[in-house]
Amino acid sequence: MKRIKTFTWILITVFLSNISLAQKMEKTVDVGGAPMYPSKNIIENAMNSKDHTTLVAAVKAAGLVETLEGTGPFTVFAPTNEAFNLLPQGTLETLLRPENKTKLQGILTYHVVGGRLDSKELASMIKAGNGTAELKTVSGGKLWLMMKGNKIMLKDENGGVATITIKDVYQSNGVIHVIDHVVMAKVNQP
Repeated sequence: MKRIKTFTWILITVFLSNISLAQKMEKTVDVGGAPMYPSKNIIENAMNSKDHTTLVAAVKAAGLVETLEGTGPFTVFAPTNEAFNLLPQGTLETLLRPENKTKLQGILTYHVVGGRLDSKELASMIKAGNGTAELKTVSGGKLWLMMKGNKIMLKDENGGVATITIKDVYQSNGVIHVIDHVVMAKVNQP
């Protein structure tokens, strides 16, 4: 019996070591002071980034965790905490209220595009579009891509512009591009 327990502990140790070794061997990108593992999904990685605590809280409040843990693939333009801080004072607090869940979902899904579009694909789309490319977001809105030097920029429906500051953060279910501003769809005013 003692041999079986010892053998079981050895197997568990080897198994956990192999998982740890596999994660160390993965090509990671540091975001918010933490490595982002391509074998983990969007939510698993985002939860480790100290630069995306606001985004994670918003995703939870909007009830989108399961969706972004799904198979996707998704391309997520992920605003940093600093990007959310650029919103008018009180905006974020208002959006996080339960009664604004639908509006928050719309804003967050405006940052998501179906498919795994890395920076090479985005640059190719821009080139094919003679300097701009249009993306349809999961929310049904539109974003426009353009280049400024070697940086990829996003323009929203209101003319707001965000820059991709960290590109090609691969996930098991897509890719994240970190952006420096929250992009917003045009709101139809009555």
